[in-house]
Amino acid sequence: MRSKLVLIEGLPGFGKTTTAQLVHEILTEMNITSKLFLEGNLEHPVDYDGVAFFKKNECDELLSTHEKFKDLLSNLMIKQGNDYFLEYRKIKNEYGSGFPDELLHAVFKHDIYELSLDQNRKLITERWKKFADRVLNGADTFVFDCCFIQNPVTMGMIKHGAKKEDVISYVIELATIVERLNPLLIYVEQNDLDHSFRKAVNERPQEWSEGFIEYYTNQGYGKKQNYKGLDGTLQVLKARRELEEEIFNRLNITKIKVDNSSYNKNDYKQVLEGILSKYFKSTN
Repeated sequence: MRSKLVLIEGLPGFGKTTTAQLVHEILTEMNITSKLFLEGNLEHPVDYDGVAFFKKNECDELLSTHEKFKDLLSNLMIKQGNDYFLEYRKIKNEYGSGFPDELLHAVFKHDIYELSLDQNRKLITERWKKFADRVLNGADTFVFDCCFIQNPVTMGMIKHGAKKEDVISYVIELATIVERLNPLLIYVEQNDLDHSFRKAVNERPQEWSEGFIEYYTNQGYGKKQNYKGLDGTLQVLKARRELEEEIFNRLNITKIKVDNSSYNKNDYKQVLEGILSKYFKSTN
């Protein structure tokens, strides 16, 4: 069976997004219908970006605390059994100041990436299962950027400082769910982590790097190690790289590492073309 899923992973600044875009381009050139989902896409079929989760009592509490917005929130809540989901980023984009910051802060506390690791894992794995069921017999190949290894590692290690085995088992569970889609994992490498991350910091907006450094050093693993600033963030990234290396080695899906150290797009595209044509010919 042809692969229905190409997963792109690697550390921040290593070129995951570029890789995902090139993979999508190459598959299209190979006449394979490909759907690309980058990080932050609010329509992502397996991720929850900007989505809050409530149990019934939490939903009732939100509605009674923000009486003025009760009708609006009630209409926008997505009910699944006894669970409620609110796509607050989409709502904020649509309603603007009609969805005030005070309400946004109250909702954000229930963001799926603000929950406990167990709760997050339960919701995310359920979403991956639904996705796998839905696309198994379809014709499309999906290209996902960074939601397979990065998100569980960020949630488990960076945010919660969880045990290594708990983080590894989370990713292995996702791999087991998508096994039947014949996935290909492309892991983007760079030979100089320090240089690549500093390059990303220089090229991206200041608020990105400030937010990133705060996230990496003020909670979970970074806080436990008492790491601070850009140098501390690099220490966390080195530890994350080791963990991801272990995860990569333990995964039983088709996987390959690609070196993007040269940042030469044409050469890099040729390497990816070689990988994809070989893999898709063998699975056709």
